[in-house]
Amino acid sequence: MKKIGVINSEISTVLARMGHTDTIVIADSGLPIPGHVKRIDLAVDLGKPAFIEVLHVVLRELEVEKVTLASEIKQYNPKLFRQVESIFSDQGKSFVSHEQFKKACHEAKAIIRTGENTPYANVILHAGVIF
Repeated sequence: MKKIGVINSEISTVLARMGHTDTIVIADSGLPIPGHVKRIDLAVDLGKPAFIEVLHVVLRELEVEKVTLASEIKQYNPKLFRQVESIFSDQGKSFVSHEQFKKACHEAKAIIRTGENTPYANVILHAGVIF
């Protein structure tokens, strides 16, 4: 049994296979997931697990150089937006419309679906390098 880090085998595998500029998405329970993108479904109940909890766990193992968010998060989920802003204060951020965000998800290595039930609680993490 794995002793440290992400213990979800699907998430651990995807993170280990990611290279520079590859993307992974952490999503709320409502984001549509393209059929060809790996779906890692963690949702067990409304709000569980929370988006921010899953984000913190993934960030323990993934070097992130920038993030992409739907611009609508600023207006429709300002509390979560402030949390995400503080977590990624040193990384680049890009904002796109929610429609563009959904299109960008087609290129992700995987989408991790949380139980989050607040609007626009989605982020695309762009892998960085550790050297």
